[in-house]
Amino acid sequence: MIETRCSGIHEIDIRSLHLQELRKEYSGKVIAEGDPEYDQARRVFYGDFDMKPWLIIQAANISDVARAISLACDTGLELAVRGGGHSVAGFGVTDGGIVLDLKNMKGIEVDPHSQTAWVEAGNTAREFANTAGEYGLATGLGDTGSVGVTGATLAGGLGFLLRKYGLTIDDLLAAEVVTADGRILHVDSEAYPDLFWALRGGGGNFGVVTRFQFRMHEVGNVYGGMLILPALAGVIESFISEAEAAPDELTTIANLIPAPPLPFIPPEFQGRLVLMGQLLYAGSAEKGEEIVQPFRDISAPIVDMLKPMRYSEIYASEQNMLSPKVVSHTMFLDRMDHDTAKTIVEHLQESNAPMRAVQLRALGGAMARVADDDTAFAHRQSRILANLGSFFNGPEDKEPRQLWVEEFARSIHQKDNGAYVGFLSAPELGRIADVYPAPTWSRLREVKSKYDPDNIFRLNLNIPPE
Repeated sequence: MIETRCSGIHEIDIRSLHLQELRKEYSGKVIAEGDPEYDQARRVFYGDFDMKPWLIIQAANISDVARAISLACDTGLELAVRGGGHSVAGFGVTDGGIVLDLKNMKGIEVDPHSQTAWVEAGNTAREFANTAGEYGLATGLGDTGSVGVTGATLAGGLGFLLRKYGLTIDDLLAAEVVTADGRILHVDSEAYPDLFWALRGGGGNFGVVTRFQFRMHEVGNVYGGMLILPALAGVIESFISEAEAAPDELTTIANLIPAPPLPFIPPEFQGRLVLMGQLLYAGSAEKGEEIVQPFRDISAPIVDMLKPMRYSEIYASEQNMLSPKVVSHTMFLDRMDHDTAKTIVEHLQESNAPMRAVQLRALGGAMARVADDDTAFAHRQSRILANLGSFFNGPEDKEPRQLWVEEFARSIHQKDNGAYVGFLSAPELGRIADVYPAPTWSRLREVKSKYDPDNIFRLNLNIPPE
């Protein structure tokens, strides 16, 4: 344990700190402005965040993590904790504060006999899937290969096994956490159960998780991939209807976007609105082909890349984007009827943004068979997750794109007022009541007061102590 003093009385003036001496305390890299790697190290996935931290600590081990927390306590500087750097709200970086970057903590220990794995916090979904796949095992984690294990898990975790095995947190067995006072805790359903409950959906409010223990499932060969259909209202309505009616083994994501100029998309469709579907059937290829046939029958596919594959291959189609500037809105829908689908198409067609998108995920299955109060993720009965987004080119372009997204969201809003913490953008941070209903909120504040009474871990969708 490294003792910290997070009492609001900051005993160290950063002007008195000598960088070379400070660097000797860490096994990992300590990067400051003026260092050659500084500009690259401060970047996060989304390009709208151009912040300049005082220090970037790329932790090599748990001792580095504890020392970084102690430094933030002693100086009073804002602490940003970064896993994969995919936070839509830009929580992985700070102006003038300290960035604790976990990306170099890459250890993965798989126990194929118990079908469990300890995964360090710097891993991505693809890295974990590739390692687990060597044993024919998998844990559902994220829809993008480069998304970080840490952020995805602490938010809840909406992966390609959601309907079969539930959220990522439903397979979380334990976690190793460094708290604000420097304690290193092994947290599970028996040890610190209040904290274990809060970690599963409460975000990074309670400490820095350095390792996760996951349950894994036998998911070797699956059937899935990409299916591109025309983005017509009837097609969208039918796609979601089939996704909700399918057996739990099938999880789908429908991305409604202008078709990008990719070599496998026919030139005549590039730039036109399409439904780019991602499907994964966690079962035999023969049965999977039968289950996805109704999706092929909705309309003549523009591109059909569905095939037998290894689970980890579902991430192979990810396209690299260099620091996109994005405005977005996340929400749940109660249904996908024809009028809603028509409204979605109309709004996408009205925009002239080079890239605008709606992502639709049919939920249910195993996710919905967990009680709302079993974890801090409290939206188990929500049926459809919708994410609306638009790229923008610069400050003058941002406001009209943001207004478009907000009006779009109002036009399709139904009865479900919930929101998923993992997809909230910076303008949506006032929606905390949509993320955490009152009973969940009250319980989270109790846990926060116990483990982080000085709110050191505040750069997130913040849950203030009582």
